[in-house]
Amino acid sequence: MDASLEKMADPTLAEMGKNLKEAMKMLESSQRTEEENEKKPLSEDIPGPLQGSGQDMVSVLQLVQNLMHGDEDEEPQSTRIQNIGEQGHMALLGHSLGAYISTLDKERLRKLTTRILSDTTLWLCRIFRYENGCAYFHEEEREGLAKICRLAIHSRYEDFVVDGFNVLYNKKPVVYLSAAARPGLGQYLCNQLGLPFPCLCRVPCNTMFGSQHQMDVAFLEKLIKDDIERGRLPLLLVANAGTAAVGHTDKIGRLKELCEQYGIWLHVEGVNLATLALGYVSSSVLAATKCDSMTLTPGPWLGLPAVPAVTLYKHDDPALTLVAGLTSNKPSDKLRALPLWLSLQYLGLDGIVERIKHACQLSQRLQENLKKVNNIKILVEDALSSPVVVFRFSQELPSSDTVSKAVPAPSVAPSAIGRERQSCDALNRWLGEQLKQLVPASGLTVMDLEVEGMCVRFSPLMTAAVLGTRGEDVDELVTCIQSKLPVLTCTLQLREEFKQEVEGTAGLLYVDDPNWPGIGVVRYEHANDDKSSLKSDPEGEKIHAGLLKKLNELESDLTFKMGPEYKSMKSCIYIGMASDDIDISELVETIAVTAREIEENSRLLENMTEAVQKGIQEAQSQLQKANEERLLEEGVLRQIPLVGSVLNWFSPVQTSQKGRTFNLTAGSLESTEHTYVYKVQGTGVTPPPTPSGFHSKPRLPGQKPFKRSLRGSDAMSETSSVSHIEDLEKVEHLSIGPEQSSPEAPSPEQPPGDPCAQVSQTEVLQNKTQHPADDHPQVEEPESLR
Repeated sequence: MDASLEKMADPTLAEMGKNLKEAMKMLESSQRTEEENEKKPLSEDIPGPLQGSGQDMVSVLQLVQNLMHGDEDEEPQSTRIQNIGEQGHMALLGHSLGAYISTLDKERLRKLTTRILSDTTLWLCRIFRYENGCAYFHEEEREGLAKICRLAIHSRYEDFVVDGFNVLYNKKPVVYLSAAARPGLGQYLCNQLGLPFPCLCRVPCNTMFGSQHQMDVAFLEKLIKDDIERGRLPLLLVANAGTAAVGHTDKIGRLKELCEQYGIWLHVEGVNLATLALGYVSSSVLAATKCDSMTLTPGPWLGLPAVPAVTLYKHDDPALTLVAGLTSNKPSDKLRALPLWLSLQYLGLDGIVERIKHACQLSQRLQENLKKVNNIKILVEDALSSPVVVFRFSQELPSSDTVSKAVPAPSVAPSAIGRERQSCDALNRWLGEQLKQLVPASGLTVMDLEVEGMCVRFSPLMTAAVLGTRGEDVDELVTCIQSKLPVLTCTLQLREEFKQEVEGTAGLLYVDDPNWPGIGVVRYEHANDDKSSLKSDPEGEKIHAGLLKKLNELESDLTFKMGPEYKSMKSCIYIGMASDDIDISELVETIAVTAREIEENSRLLENMTEAVQKGIQEAQSQLQKANEERLLEEGVLRQIPLVGSVLNWFSPVQTSQKGRTFNLTAGSLESTEHTYVYKVQGTGVTPPPTPSGFHSKPRLPGQKPFKRSLRGSDAMSETSSVSHIEDLEKVEHLSIGPEQSSPEAPSPEQPPGDPCAQVSQTEVLQNKTQHPADDHPQVEEPESLR
């Protein structure tokens, strides 16, 4: 490519292409040398002074690279700059060329911009089957629709240019939007056009028949008739060829007939418009080619950065399009199409069709594989008309259909259904986040739908070209979904069991938090807990912190977190997802006993602290009293340093040692006379028994806590009996010894003629003879097998 650039007649264009390639290579490289790291300026809010002599291009680009990638000391961000290929370089080159072309003389600039605009418009109309259309290129995706609304107002209100808002006041325009339209679209149109919000009319989607995300045509016609009777003017209808959420397509054919009947402008937008470039197009999407205008976003479809969106429209009056802002005489406005003009030529028709076809094949591949997976519900069933796959984990309840179709149930049933819905939404949110981390090339998004709830969306037309998604990524995604389903199913089933176990355990309170994707939330109620108050509880926080530490030290497959209860400041324990072999009763018992032990140990420590303080005070008083008594016995003269030493030399004083010791176990102050007399420290009072801890159930070697045993009861009893016999044999071997197997063999620790050894051997033989059914009547069962 460098050689071809050198052969160009215009050296400026060659230098521009070469510099852009080098700049992109430098900016995309995240590696820095040691010298660059030393020269890297500190990132401060206040910029430094400009260099007097200026800096070279490499230094400036290095500064841009540092600002783009950030400091190496910072935490790595989840999003990084997309991988831009050759076609991306062509799009970025278009922006540089636009600035360079704007320096040409007016006549040459006019011819060049007209050629670029006409070529791009013709190619797009042919690729997407929109005959005899005009194109408006805009940076903001919604800007094209705002210009179309302005054109519709100028077309329907002849005196709008002269009278302005007075015309609109006498006959208010109405813009119809689907209830499944993009959020904020109606507010954007009103702000751009200066219309009040009552000019917007949201058309509900089908509720009884058809899709939940398709516009209700019959209800729309009723709304139009009502507006006409009120003296309003139905102006424009925005239809969807692939809704922003789930990719559903409205019945555009019927909507077009309705718009022609009442003179309404029909505008279509959506991701499914990309399938117009394919050989086979569904009839619902193909009907969009007969609409009055449509908005295309070729940038994400083809993986082209910084290319404008395109609004194709049909109108015969160039004066009105000029007033509406769809056409412009400024060369800079026409040069917006330059990046797309370069990229379309670089890709070619085959490259454009191949990218869109590849994205559609990815969605079909995922949908076919998900149909074979249980407990996965697909919201878009028509794969041919929509390259969007929306799915969610759904474990159908046995009475879900009957509840929705039968007579309304009591007031308890809706709350139970809503709580189950929130629980399932939390699990789907967890599933979506896990899949996004495991398969980042899939470009998944998690969204909340009004009817279905939390769902996971796969839209390869918007992400595949940028992320480079392949068929292997789709297969990996399906594999990850299948691996997460057992955890989701088991967690949903264990929630009710966990709730019952917690409610049946003293000292534990079940916290109903359906937004938590796990087994559940529990809180330990200590003795001083004020159940009626929602304020912070320092003692409870201390107990729960220790409980969380103990639970994490068990190294189980469960995850434990501590956080405040929903709408509360009290601490509680959040238990994460679980597999199908979790023993809920053992888990709840462990939480209760461990929390109780922590509370009792805390109280024991507090009592001991109080006892120590009282003992110190008592010891100080006794020492003061002993000093006073010694002063009385010895006299005042003996306390004078020189006189006292002389008196003590002539007449020494016989004093006994009087010390004190504090017994932590008994909490009392005792004398040290016993220690000085017998030279042995006393044992004191027998310490009280410590709180009995929770003895976990016997586990097999390598088995983690809270795991259910994989073996049956027969296998366990057989294993226990075998291990019991083996332990008894080991005990007999240690008590008798290999040398004592025969009565003639003497013990190695005693002389051969020692009668004690012979008597012990004889007693052992007599005991074995007296108890033929039990070889070891005196052996105690090991503690591990109780």
